[in-house]
Amino acid sequence: MNESPVLQRPLGILGVLRLGLVQTALGAIVVLTTSTINRVMAVELALPALLPGLLVGLHYAVQMTRPRLGYGSDCGGRRTPWIIGGMAVLAVGGALAAVATALTSTHTVAGIALAFLAFTLVGIGVGCAGTSLLVLLAKSVTPRYRGAAATTVWVMMIVGFIVTTIVAGGQLDPFTFERLVIVTSTVSIIAFVVACLAVWGIEKRHLGTSPAAGENVPESGASSVAAVPFKEALADVWSEAESRRFAIFVFVSMLAYSAQDLILEPFAGAVFMMTPGESTQLSGTQHGGVLAGMLLVALCCSFFSGRLIGSLRFWTLSGCLASALVLSGLATGGLLGERFPLVPAVFCLGIANGAFAVGAIGSMMDLVGRGAKQREGLRMGLWGAAQAIAFGLAGLLATLAVDAARLVLGDAALAYALVFFLQAAVFLLAAWLAQRVYAPAQPEAHGTFSVGRLAMGSE
Repeated sequence: MNESPVLQRPLGILGVLRLGLVQTALGAIVVLTTSTINRVMAVELALPALLPGLLVGLHYAVQMTRPRLGYGSDCGGRRTPWIIGGMAVLAVGGALAAVATALTSTHTVAGIALAFLAFTLVGIGVGCAGTSLLVLLAKSVTPRYRGAAATTVWVMMIVGFIVTTIVAGGQLDPFTFERLVIVTSTVSIIAFVVACLAVWGIEKRHLGTSPAAGENVPESGASSVAAVPFKEALADVWSEAESRRFAIFVFVSMLAYSAQDLILEPFAGAVFMMTPGESTQLSGTQHGGVLAGMLLVALCCSFFSGRLIGSLRFWTLSGCLASALVLSGLATGGLLGERFPLVPAVFCLGIANGAFAVGAIGSMMDLVGRGAKQREGLRMGLWGAAQAIAFGLAGLLATLAVDAARLVLGDAALAYALVFFLQAAVFLLAAWLAQRVYAPAQPEAHGTFSVGRLAMGSE
């Protein structure tokens, strides 16, 4: 039997940074498939925007298996094999996505078929590695510092986005399909190696996970979790009002958060005439804004704990409202054309998105350990599935809306403006739902971000 993990040594700042490298590696692969490859299909290959929307939607649809994957890691009692295995699948999928895009330029049907396989692998890899990584983080850090740890790891993922888009963007110009395959494959290989080195040994050292047989397993351990069928366990988690409300909030807010992912680079290329390298770097600018927003909120919550400006609720609501405002500005700016300061606007959008994300992540890490039973993996998987469904629908609906609007309106700038205004409206709905999530307000002790205090833990 598997022994139920017991927190032997709290994970300190160095350990959190190591786990953050896994998220950095994961983000490095994903950002190329969902941003750069999407843009190449829509602009260089002149394919309907709906196609990359379907592909990215597929990769999110596959992540509906996150609850089952989380349940599997609960039953096994170990998260490391799921993280490494997921990263391996993700790396293969990322490289195949670039190969499929290149193949599409000469053999359209074969290339599209391979692309569907590649994005399926990307979805499975993200779901498997991402879910288990967040659970391992939540269980390795003391509850008081889960918010700070989650913010640190998420910031490192944004760093992966930034570094990858800037470096890869520089290597992609002058653009060729051979360059796309080489750059993407190299990033995938490096990301997998980094993830393996980062996670190796952490679980055994800090949780004391052991597969030894003959041990007495506590009732809340892995064996008792496995004794309950998956459907029954999922029904138990869904019956928890707190988990259910948060899942609904995650779905709506992430629908708004991710709607621009598949249309921002095509928007820059079609309306502002940016090259593939320039639009890829624009995506890096957005992620830089997200990083700045996250750091800003983390500092405010650390130094102003107990005040309005130091609460998760304030920054979640403010992030949603600010995102809606900036998106409205982007919609208007597209109609102005090159006179509009696109790069600063995209950076501001990133800041607003980052502020919202910190509030959502902090709440997620705080709530995952709550509930009557030890079902962290399943609970995180449920929220991850809600996020994945939202991301998939957002990409599909956004790209479909752009195609439909261009067909009806006959103007690219007008089409993108309409979609950005709709996205802003969804952010406003998310802000309204957040009122219910935070009523009654969560104890601020669980929402305090103080990355420096993590140093009190062990490595």
